[in-house]
Amino acid sequence: MQIPEVTRVILALQQIPAMGAQRIRLLLGQVEEPAQVFSLGRKRLQKLNGFGDKIINSILGFDNWQDIDEILKKTEQLNARLVSWFDEDYPPLLRETGDPPLLLWVLGDVSNLKKDGIAVIGTRKPGKYGQLVAQQFTKELVAHNAVVTSGLAYGIDTIAHRAAVDAGGKTIAVLGSGIDWIYPAANKKLANDILENGGTIISEFLPGSKPDAGNFPVRNRIVSGLSRGVLVIESGMEGGSMITARIALEQNREVFAVPHHIQYPGGSGCNRLIRDGHAKLVQTADDIFSEMSLSGFFESAANEQRVKPHPNWRVQKDDLDELAISICELLEEESLHIDKLSEKLGKRPDELAVALLELEFKGCLKPLAGKMFAIS
Repeated sequence: MQIPEVTRVILALQQIPAMGAQRIRLLLGQVEEPAQVFSLGRKRLQKLNGFGDKIINSILGFDNWQDIDEILKKTEQLNARLVSWFDEDYPPLLRETGDPPLLLWVLGDVSNLKKDGIAVIGTRKPGKYGQLVAQQFTKELVAHNAVVTSGLAYGIDTIAHRAAVDAGGKTIAVLGSGIDWIYPAANKKLANDILENGGTIISEFLPGSKPDAGNFPVRNRIVSGLSRGVLVIESGMEGGSMITARIALEQNREVFAVPHHIQYPGGSGCNRLIRDGHAKLVQTADDIFSEMSLSGFFESAANEQRVKPHPNWRVQKDDLDELAISICELLEEESLHIDKLSEKLGKRPDELAVALLELEFKGCLKPLAGKMFAIS
């Protein structure tokens, strides 16, 4: 597969110490062709905010293309895809977050990255109740065509992935290691089953990267960022699940939590999230769908083939102005973030706000979590 030049350049820049995503985006914004970043010149680079002599010297002196080509060769040997922030296949919900990875290694069906999903997370050592609830919710979620996202860790992650596969649903596993390093090793069969069932495994880490402890809090932003909402099944007061819930709130995602017995310490984190108003108490997957107004997205597979009536906006088309019709035509194709609507229509978000509100009042569209909109 032909690798886009921008992907190759990003991969190269990421090998330079202290060269984070923001600096890379800034650099790429200075040139017409990606490869030109290595010949911008010292004076031009010195004018950029955050570029000191050490980084500038590393950029101007970079000549390690052999290693970059080896990484790309390894990626191809693994049958993985390397998706950059600039690619069409990059997950749109993740793109909206404040710190999206610039590169993702992907195994399996890349189209799952664009589908509506819910992250199912929790402790690595769940009790009997947590195990049963994780299975129940996951089966209900995939029955409504939701893609279930989790981190392939022991405990709730494993249960969620396995339940999705067994129910014939799609699931995305986000690794805290290289795409070729399944961790824990006990989940290698599960990883294979995910792929064979049409699911997806992704990582932002280079092939061969070990599952270092510091990688997991970092990967959690991807677990939540890929999803429209995050469901915390069971968690104590500390740990990865509470970190992911906090990140989800920062990403403007809905957070849901399963309540637990007040004397059970393993569920104290869920109860705290609910008590403090950071998560919504849920008892079934229907609670998630109704809260997020997602019933139009996560539609029961059994009802997919039924004949659908004309959407409300078409019934009222004669009473809509040109802008309202343009909005509805775009949303009829897919749900869109207000910023994407702004980009497609050439209007500022504040200019669209009134039209969106009027369409909502008329029942032509519905607002979703994260400033997304969809046809009613």
